[in-house]
Formats: sequence, structure tokens, C-alpha cells
Amino acid sequence: MNQQQLVKKGKEILKNGEVEEVENKAKSLLGFVLRQSREEMIRNSLEGVSEVQQKEYEENLQKIIQGKPLQYITHSQEFMGLDFYVDENVLIPQPDTEILVELALEKIQSIKEQKIQILDLCTGSGAIGISLAKQFKEIAQNNKEMEEYQIIATDISEKALEIANKNAMKNQVQNQIQFIKSDMFYNLKEMKFDMIVSNPPYIETEVIETLSKEVKQEPRIALDGGEDGLRFYRIILENAKQYLRKEAYVLIEIGYDQGEKIIKLWQELKEYCQLELITKEPIKDLGNNDRIIIFQYK
Repeated sequence: MNQQQLVKKGKEILKNGEVEEVENKAKSLLGFVLRQSREEMIRNSLEGVSEVQQKEYEENLQKIIQGKPLQYITHSQEFMGLDFYVDENVLIPQPDTEILVELALEKIQSIKEQKIQILDLCTGSGAIGISLAKQFKEIAQNNKEMEEYQIIATDISEKALEIANKNAMKNQVQNQIQFIKSDMFYNLKEMKFDMIVSNPPYIETEVIETLSKEVKQEPRIALDGGEDGLRFYRIILENAKQYLRKEAYVLIEIGYDQGEKIIKLWQELKEYCQLELITKEPIKDLGNNDRIIIFQYK
């Protein structure tokens, strides 16, 4: 059986297994098994595939049907044009989160400090912090006033931090990021930051069991936002001011239906938290859903 025929077979198997995006998954999986790029697969479409490779391919197709995300099989996910290693210990970075990175980069341009300190809370695979560090190299080269920058990335999961560190080295920014094991702000002592970025767990505990098979394969600790889904936003709003310099920004990713809830939470805490809401309504994602809220410490 040649590659073209095997992709066709893979698509049929996935379709019968009621899997979405069958063409992309069938092709991507075969490319992984054969260790070929998309361009190589096009050139080699009529080349034969060994029985060993066919068996590996079909076994992995069954894993996808059972709910295992393709990215956990290939251990790869693209984010902000970079390649990240992922497995069952971290969330799979999603395109909508790129908006958080882009907005953070935009706000960084207005920071006057010569040594810029960024905190990436709940870093997971490190996608947000690493993407920022990669972009900072270019910003620093073009901005003589920006002499230094550093990112502190935290997570409660030791395994997640190992993966994030691996991704930092993979993308050659390991010298720009310090990884700290911490339950939110707990181990940050007296550090002060110009910006906090975070994509924390935000799914309501009871809702997790209703999610798709694929999402339920991701680490529960990275999904579960507590009974109301707001547990970690509450922690951020109540504690951020202790770790912020004046005029610093806080950018958080939120669930598609959480905009009004988080604004209401901020209204309840604003006298205490000293954060000004500078997005009067949540910034939308690619699907026109609420996705990002930005605060500033005054």
C-alpha cells in the first residue's frame, strides 16, 4: 500500500470513528509515523509503506478514535510559529491564546522600565512565556532603551515545568526564562513585575465531565477552575498588586462565557485590588467569543 492509499484508508477509519478534521489528522499522523514533512509526503505520495509502519499508523488511528489528541501522539503543537513539545502533563496550546501573546507584546511597547520583568502564571507547556521571550529578542535589538528583560514562569506541576524547560531550550530562550514551581504567587517572595500574563484553569468543575473525549485527556489540574470556574481569577485579583510595579499590566485569558462574571468579580474587589479595568468589555477571539481581559495597576 502506498502513502496516498494509506491516507485514504486513515480518513475512512477516522470518519467511521466519528472523529472531526479527518483529513488533517490522517495526513499529520502518517507524516509523523514516516518522519516526513507535508512537502515530502506530497513528493512521495506513491511510495510504498512498510507493514511495520502501517501497523503503527493504524494503532495510532485507534488511539485518536478513543479520544487521544493527535498532539499527544506526535508530541508537537505549533504556537506563534514555534514548535512545542506536548504530552499528557500539559494543556495543548490553542490558536486563540496567541491573541494573549499579541496583546502582551503590544502593551510591552509602552513600558518605560529599562529592565522589564514579566510573570507567566500557570505556564504549562511554556507556550506564552517562550513566545514572548522569542519576540523580546527582536524588540530589544530594535529598542536601545530596553536593556534587559526577564520572564518568570510558574506552575504547580513539576512535570509541566520539565516540559516548559524543554521547550525553552528547544526554542533557544532558556537564558531569558526562569521556571519556578509555585502554587500561583506562593513562591515569588518579594518579586515585582511590569506585567502578569496568565491562562489559568477556568472550567467549572461539574462541566469537565461534559467536555469532549479529547479535552478530557488533558490534565484535569490545568482545566479545573473550581465550582464557579473563577477560583484562579479571584486569586489573581486579590494578590496581584503585591507583585506589580505601578502602571503594570495584568492580561488574563478567560472562558467564552466568563466575561460578565469576571467583570462583576472585579467590581466587587476593585477597591482592594487597585486594578483598573482597561478593557471595558472582553477582547474577542477568532470565533468572536470573549477571550482576554486587561487590567492595569494604578
